[in-house]
Amino acid sequence: MLGDRIEELEQKIRYSFRDKRLLERALTHSSSANERKINKTEDYERLEFLGDAVLELVSSEHIYREHPEMPEGKMTKFRSSIVCEPALAFCAREIGVERYILLGRGEEATGGRTRDSIISDVMEAIIGAVYLDSGLEEARDFIHRFILSDLENKQLFYDAKTILQELVQKENMGALRYELVREDGPEHDKTFVVEAFIGEKKAGDGTGHSKKAAEQKAAYEALVRMDRGRQPH
Repeated sequence: MLGDRIEELEQKIRYSFRDKRLLERALTHSSSANERKINKTEDYERLEFLGDAVLELVSSEHIYREHPEMPEGKMTKFRSSIVCEPALAFCAREIGVERYILLGRGEEATGGRTRDSIISDVMEAIIGAVYLDSGLEEARDFIHRFILSDLENKQLFYDAKTILQELVQKENMGALRYELVREDGPEHDKTFVVEAFIGEKKAGDGTGHSKKAAEQKAAYEALVRMDRGRQPH
């Protein structure tokens, strides 16, 4: 059963591991390792440590090459926005990584599968696993394919609330506010639905596993709608 799931994820990430145990380890949370009474080093934490370093190198190289005019301070800030926890979790969810994480029963029951911190850690662990399995070039390909692709659109999503706030203020469009419409699901796995308003007009709505994530999606939708409205027909 686990073998089938490993193969399924390999197809999604378009990389086949020579050592399948590396991918299994990258997906194993400490709560699962503890329940299975396997060695502590068999969870993803050491791979995450390695993957974090590889990701920092590759993303730094990408920014250096693609933005020759960018000063060091801005490069550092840009890199931080690319590799921060919500950004990595967003990229991981686009692949569906969260469905393959091996969690202990307690962690599963308290919503660990939807937690950005765990999902982003696993994404870094997978990078570390690819690096150990095949080296830097394959790890670089993985990072470019799933993290550094379509950065302009991703950046808009990551910074949606800030960008929308600045736009509303600059153009004197009225007060921006977010309203929680409803909460669905059990306490450990809630879904929040939020609407963004500019003045009295609804500008966008969003759904997420936290109010912050739902607000971010609502802001992003508002920006997309505004951009659409400004395009010539």
